[in-house]
Amino acid sequence: MKAFSLYVDKKTFVHQWDTITKICYIVCVCVLPAIGRGLWVSFFCIGFSVFLLLCAGVFRSTLRIYGFVSLILLTVVLIQGLFWIKNETLAFHVLGLSFYKEGLLKSLHIVLRVLNLVSSFLILMFTTKPSELGEDLIKAGLSPRMGYVIVSVFQIIPQMMATIDTIVDAQRSRGLETEGSVLVRAKAFLPLLVPVVINSFNNTKERAMALEVRAFSARNKKTFIHEREPLKYVKALRAMMALVVLVVLLGRIVCG
Repeated sequence: MKAFSLYVDKKTFVHQWDTITKICYIVCVCVLPAIGRGLWVSFFCIGFSVFLLLCAGVFRSTLRIYGFVSLILLTVVLIQGLFWIKNETLAFHVLGLSFYKEGLLKSLHIVLRVLNLVSSFLILMFTTKPSELGEDLIKAGLSPRMGYVIVSVFQIIPQMMATIDTIVDAQRSRGLETEGSVLVRAKAFLPLLVPVVINSFNNTKERAMALEVRAFSARNKKTFIHEREPLKYVKALRAMMALVVLVVLLGRIVCG
């Protein structure tokens, strides 16, 4: 399971939430900053998502993804702080570069919203089995084809990582140098990229054949091997999320 998904098997209350409830949570924490507008709303949503990741015991597993996202967001800070069209007030100089207050504030909004979105999605990705994700979405009314596409999107990153690791080990055993200077790594890029692309095409073909053998395109009503009973407090939890959004919305209207 770990080779083909980001799911971490734990016995926590976050893992017990069904997929629809987790999706409702994602919608809730992504809508709240847009309604509230204040930076404190984004900070609160990110903090609560991190709290849930800690409760689920998967926060350490998410650090690599946070690190990758942070590198991308760093470029956002640099571009906005240096070159945003509305920059006027100089904030500070670093290495001959002039950063402006307006651009840094704009980049802070962007960074917080991206981290908020990523943090909420990590809860879904690391605490939900891909099989349960697809089943819950189909039971909720989504077509089996769309359910399969969504599950495949969540599996694509770990699958590619596993494939790359395998190909790197295979190429190293054949004498290919994959570590060292930038030039050495650049030379190794193409011999590593081609097998990854070809392998991806082969996997797609094999999946399509396997799905047809299992009558995936049949129009009969789908049945499921495992029927899971929803938690008793799920409806109350979803209602609480909707209530929070409504309260923030009313507060925004009242306070202007």
